[in-house]
Amino acid sequence: MDAERLTRWLADYVEAWKSYDRESIAALFAERASYRYHPADEPIVGVEAIVDSWLDEPDAPGSYEARYEPYAIEADRAVATGTSTYFDKAGEVRAVYDNCFVLRFDPAGRCCEFVEWYVKRPGE
Repeated sequence: MDAERLTRWLADYVEAWKSYDRESIAALFAERASYRYHPADEPIVGVEAIVDSWLDEPDAPGSYEARYEPYAIEADRAVATGTSTYFDKAGEVRAVYDNCFVLRFDPAGRCCEFVEWYVKRPGE
């Protein structure tokens, strides 16, 4: 993994999240990938299970935006940081979360392990 590939993967992640397109989500992850929304969660294992979890309770279109960027990369492991911003129906910011993703990738650039840490900004 390198910064250019990780930047592209993160952009694809955001686009897949916005589209909720099953194939776009699946393309991000290796067949036996594990995904944790919180570090202490039991992992969701397998690309189909990950896709199903994304599609279970989707955010309303246009109700959020996100931006993530590489923070550190070593071999097949990476850390990315960024923000997820959610809007109310009037388009006003209702919450901002600071995110940290800890990732591992296979040689084809698909994510094998995904662990997310996030915290809501005070006053948002």
